[in-house]
Amino acid sequence: MRVISNPHRGKGLPDQEGLECGSIITNPQSAMALIAQCPVAHTTPLLSKPEIAHQLGISQLYIKDERSRMGLGSFKALGAAFAIAKQATARWEKCPEIPIESVLKETTFVCASAGNHGLSMAAGARVFGSTAVVYLSESVPDSFADKLKSKGAVVKRAGANYEASMAAARKAAHDNGWQLLSDSSWLGYSSPARDVMEGYLIMGAELSGQIKEAPSHIFLQAGVGGLAAAAAAMSRRLWQHAPKIIIVEPESAPCLIDSIEAAKPIHAKGEVSNMGRLDCKEPSHLALRYLAEEADYFMTISDEFADKTCRWLAQHNLDSTPSGIAGLAGLKMLREANDLTSLDEEASVLTFLSEEATDNA
Repeated sequence: MRVISNPHRGKGLPDQEGLECGSIITNPQSAMALIAQCPVAHTTPLLSKPEIAHQLGISQLYIKDERSRMGLGSFKALGAAFAIAKQATARWEKCPEIPIESVLKETTFVCASAGNHGLSMAAGARVFGSTAVVYLSESVPDSFADKLKSKGAVVKRAGANYEASMAAARKAAHDNGWQLLSDSSWLGYSSPARDVMEGYLIMGAELSGQIKEAPSHIFLQAGVGGLAAAAAAMSRRLWQHAPKIIIVEPESAPCLIDSIEAAKPIHAKGEVSNMGRLDCKEPSHLALRYLAEEADYFMTISDEFADKTCRWLAQHNLDSTPSGIAGLAGLKMLREANDLTSLDEEASVLTFLSEEATDNA
């Protein structure tokens, strides 16, 4: 376990060569208005878990449960599908004579995915008549490939890890004139990822009607940082600086914590993590910029501890994956280690259960 206090809190990273400029969208109104038009949209529940809070030795525990989001089993249902819907709506407003369900029929979207981002892109593409091509690494199980195909996606395998599949997706976009739709951002690429993260704001916006008082701590799992940045943005919008925000990553994919320590984007090194959807070795530049300014702490957890926590939470009917419960695992690890002094028996904690249980950790 590594835990650091964020030295850039309140000021962020300096502008520098190699770091993409720009910022994330923090106002959820447009996203909420667009998602309201979706027939399968619904508000996911906020769970209060006093029995788990008691076991952890804290006052309250709230869990935003994303397992049922739009029938896709993950918070990522809000991302790529939203970005495609935003683009389709803008094009249809310019050409209202074209039926909206076919307004993007000449467009092919392509991405790399560990599963859930690809599902969202495939679902969104199908609604608006476009094609979705999803690149998977060899480590992604066949069950995810089958789910993607059931949503109409063209699935291609490339490389041993996510970074290799992303390289293949970027090359395919360039070679074929396809539109790359990533949930990450890097130097020279940010607008599509900004739209994806705008969709993620919906999770936090729903909290305004679900929780009465500001939590004292918010634990957010991170891969490239999209969920963490969007949830942090909404927490600051709702509760300003009251909550302490803690970002949780796998020990073998510490791209955000390494980047915070280096004050620049870092390509992290490590083995393949069982937190597959968080096993990202490079941060999203826009997410890194925002979290550098607004997060209070960064930490890592081991695969073994994430797996142990996953099994423990399943005993409380919170079935998920090590990726989906990583924020909760970070909370549990800090309480057991007594490592964060303000995280005491009076703490009120918010975290996210980001995906349903699958046959892949």
